[in-house]
Amino acid sequence: MERCRMVFSGSGGQGVITAAIILAETAVLHEGLEAVQTQAYGAAARGGATRSDVIIADTPINFPKVIQPNVLVCLTQEAYSTFMGIIRPGGLLLTDPRYVTPQLKVDAVQREIPMYETVMEKIGKPIVFNICMLGTIIGLTDLVRSESIMKTLETRIPSGFLEMNRKALELGIQLGKNA
Repeated sequence: MERCRMVFSGSGGQGVITAAIILAETAVLHEGLEAVQTQAYGAAARGGATRSDVIIADTPINFPKVIQPNVLVCLTQEAYSTFMGIIRPGGLLLTDPRYVTPQLKVDAVQREIPMYETVMEKIGKPIVFNICMLGTIIGLTDLVRSESIMKTLETRIPSGFLEMNRKALELGIQLGKNA
């Protein structure tokens, strides 16, 4: 596999960091890959800027910081404005039209996917927006298998919320595959 460098960005409370942790943990524990995950928070926990870097590879990773991501997820306009310039030419830039109005001058494959709207329409609870976003990344990239993500979720999510998270993951995967 080619090394995949990702930046997940948004604001506190969106679950950006949780999604990144789940992805990195899944890659290591259930896919036999190498992965590192780092994170940065803004001054405020909820509503402040957040960024999480994830690198997944099948060879050792020597530096945990992502300089030029292959995949950039921006879930706020501020995150988009801050990070759009760092994406690797030809990389994948994922945004949600509810939160971001993109500029089309970025040298990347841009995907505006209505993840939040889909979650609200099909599930009705915004708490799984981050899992839908994670599913969308999986649908677009095939980095890890959905069954592996579910194994990780089973260890991190209370059992009463597993079905809702499974549905959000599946919705996201379909959104990604259809994009």
